[in-house]
Amino acid sequence: MALLCMFSALPTIAQPRYPGRPHNPGFSRSTPPRSRSFLPNTYLGMRFGMTASHVNSDAPALNGSKSKTGLNVGLVGGVQLAPYTPLFFETGLTYVEKGGKGNLNGEKFTIGLNYIEVPLLLKYSAYVAPATAVEPFIGGYLSGGISGKVKDYGAQKAYSSYSDTYGANFKRFDGGIRVGCGLAYEMLYLEMGYDFGLSNIGDNAFDDTHNGTFFANIGLNF
Repeated sequence: MALLCMFSALPTIAQPRYPGRPHNPGFSRSTPPRSRSFLPNTYLGMRFGMTASHVNSDAPALNGSKSKTGLNVGLVGGVQLAPYTPLFFETGLTYVEKGGKGNLNGEKFTIGLNYIEVPLLLKYSAYVAPATAVEPFIGGYLSGGISGKVKDYGAQKAYSSYSDTYGANFKRFDGGIRVGCGLAYEMLYLEMGYDFGLSNIGDNAFDDTHNGTFFANIGLNF
């Protein structure tokens, strides 16, 4: 999806998007709005949506490879990198629920990993219709675990995902690559993307454990 969005944004007739503002049909790359000619464009936004995540691990007790749904909500801010260009840098602060579902010795378990997350994204914004822009993006994210539980349905027990009580626990830090694409109409914004976790979030250095998360959000840009 990200690649398709990127190709749709490449034509030279594409014009820079100014989030949260109606499209000015008379605007072109060489004639920016007079009132904004010397200032980079900025915006603030709200995001709300859902995640579908999993945890892939070499350790059977941490391998939640089946998808688990969760909540995703946050605030973002973006700035145009330079006048006359449709490139924006976006960051923010998000609460996101990740994790997965697995099976160990015939018994089901679920993993809950809740993070405060900081995205670091580069966006290319191009108009494809009046007041409508396609915004493919790529970048990374940094996360800090704040809560979460592992539920063992066989033993009928639940414990903190970051506790070593049962010898199967997770590190709080996570980071990785994010790719996706957004669609903006006036102030309304929709996006979909995927997070590829690069950090080994398992507490055992000999077993690789990584997050993988699909997300879909709706929001507003101001």
